[in-house]
Amino acid sequence: MYQNFNEQVAALRPQLVSLARRKLRNEAWAEDAVSDTILAALERPMAFAGHSQLRTWLVGVLKHKLVDQLRHHGSQAITSLPSDEGDELPDDGVQPGHAAVEWRDPAACVQEKQMLIRFDACLRSLPAQQAKAFVLRDCMELDTQEVCKTLGISAGNLSVMLHRTRRRLREAVALT
Repeated sequence: MYQNFNEQVAALRPQLVSLARRKLRNEAWAEDAVSDTILAALERPMAFAGHSQLRTWLVGVLKHKLVDQLRHHGSQAITSLPSDEGDELPDDGVQPGHAAVEWRDPAACVQEKQMLIRFDACLRSLPAQQAKAFVLRDCMELDTQEVCKTLGISAGNLSVMLHRTRRRLREAVALT
């Protein structure tokens, strides 16, 4: 059983790395988070009770490791853009190392990219604590209590920070 478990965990590594890169936007930190996730899974395979798919469980472990990376790197943390994809790893039938081709309207792609550039610039211009609060709560979808504990702030302070951040981000995206 353990050999099969180890193989399944190893097979999910490329997908975990992809998710970690999207969230942290730092190659080394993403690799560290995934390595910690896989190590935790392999050290305690019995922690996986089988109540969900293995990849869903690993994504849950990875989320905690991503938060650990953000805590560890503090003010160096590069904030992450939210993605249209959920945190569940995609099961798109595409083999690792093979690209799926999606055809889209070029004008819409350019417009979307410009909006994301404005969003990213605004997010990077925020005070570090404010940007971290937004990423942890809205991008990584941690609950309020976890975000407050991670940042060492009160729920009221978090609420105000998120309100101000969301307002600034909406204004930045609305600019043409």
